[in-house]
Amino acid sequence: MFREAGADDFEAVMGLYRQLHPGDPVRRDDADAEVFAQILRTPGLRLYVLEVDGKVVATTYLNLIPNLTRGATPYAVVENVVVDAAVRGSGLGKRIMAGTLQAATDAGCYKVMLMTGSRRESTHAFYRACGFDPDAKTAYVFHPARESGQRVEGVLQV
Repeated sequence: MFREAGADDFEAVMGLYRQLHPGDPVRRDDADAEVFAQILRTPGLRLYVLEVDGKVVATTYLNLIPNLTRGATPYAVVENVVVDAAVRGSGLGKRIMAGTLQAATDAGCYKVMLMTGSRRESTHAFYRACGFDPDAKTAYVFHPARESGQRVEGVLQV
């Protein structure tokens, strides 16, 4: 079942995120739980899960962004696309992406963008199969903490 995440999905979503970024720092405080709650209550931020047999097996994070161009039509950015490693390749990624893209369409978005740091051809083939055009835009990323050499407080480096 494709659905918006709820408060009870925190641990399942975080487990999937650990698969996505296994080297991410582990929070020593409850900041991640607080951010999760903030996402759930903020209009325009939608965290989705795909549940199979009562277990969350995939997640996406859809950001709906108001826009003054294109006739004041919003656009969307998809982040943190994760399918549980144990069930990858079974079509569940396409199912959660279809639901996520439909939600963006239903919200009136004129485009949906995503970026991936993956260099694996299978990842790029997946996004192309979902309808994304890798040649439509050029993306650049700036990382403030990396540029300034700052440490993130409250984080245990793993």
